[in-house]
Amino acid sequence: MNLTLLVIRSAIPEQLAEFYTLFGLTFDYHRHGNSPYHYSAHIGPTLLEIYPLLKGQEKADTSIRLGFAINEFEQTVADLTLLGATIHQPAVETEWGLMAIVGDPEGRKIELYKETKI
Repeated sequence: MNLTLLVIRSAIPEQLAEFYTLFGLTFDYHRHGNSPYHYSAHIGPTLLEIYPLLKGQEKADTSIRLGFAINEFEQTVADLTLLGATIHQPAVETEWGLMAIVGDPEGRKIELYKETKI
């Protein structure tokens, strides 16, 4: 089994896509038929999409927690710090490898792991 789609609703989709680009994602901006314009990027077999909030939705769900294994871990965490991103947990060695927890522009906690080559 593989996860093939993950949709995040956002009040600030462009800003959110720019933030996730820092992890190495490349987003397309498009729409399907009558759907709203949105951002999408592939992460392996998974399509991550960032859509605007639904009509009547007042704020984004910030309880979702995402984790990314990234190649340029140290540089990315340093760049995020310089950009003023919230660092909830500085880089620390865990049983899953080197990890930091950062906040995205809407307040979701994002786990960043140093990509390891097996």
